[in-house]
Amino acid sequence: MKLLTKILLVLLIISMPALIVSTAIGAALTPVFVNVEYRLPGFPADEYGFTTADRLTWSRYSINYLLGFVTHEELTKQRLPDGTPLYNERELSHMLDVRNLTAIVLKVWLGLLVFFMLVAILCWKTNKMDAWYTAVRRGGNLTIGFIFSILFYLVLNFNQLFTQFHQLFFEGDSWLFLMSDNLIRLFPIRFWRDIFIFIGGLSIILSDIFVFLSKRHFKTVIKKAQG
Repeated sequence: MKLLTKILLVLLIISMPALIVSTAIGAALTPVFVNVEYRLPGFPADEYGFTTADRLTWSRYSINYLLGFVTHEELTKQRLPDGTPLYNERELSHMLDVRNLTAIVLKVWLGLLVFFMLVAILCWKTNKMDAWYTAVRRGGNLTIGFIFSILFYLVLNFNQLFTQFHQLFFEGDSWLFLMSDNLIRLFPIRFWRDIFIFIGGLSIILSDIFVFLSKRHFKTVIKKAQG
């Protein structure tokens, strides 16, 4: 049992960056992010005519599609008020790719969350919460280091980071579009830069919370030991 617990705690440390980042990604897929993002000072207006209200409407619809609340058939049939399709065939293909990737991320998040809770329960039942809190602190610190390295890269060259991200997860140039395409009009490069920053910032906050809880646990243990 001791060896199994140690192995599980090592896996917990290693998996925490993925758990925390996927949690932040889930938060970015809520209506709160887009509601704030489109209203930020300096957010570029759409030179082809989308208003902020239009962007909010169609971005929420697109996010609902990514989350599975809108079918692919419904998306293909969706029209703008002037009767033109919301997305062309190339955009629809990319949206389907993103939807599939989103589904994988959410499944990974759920699996990691269940693993996280099961390890916590195991440590609680075997009186190894000190080891669990130590693993949580280390996992939190590992995540902070990882996120800071990504944010540093973002500051140096976001365009390169953005390109490499898409080359990693999507085939060929399927993710490249014209500036006049609705997908770019709804989600310009500023949107993606900000969402990277949001995910990174929230991941650091969540990691800090885990580190703080770990430190508070051990302070409590020391106080009890001192009587």
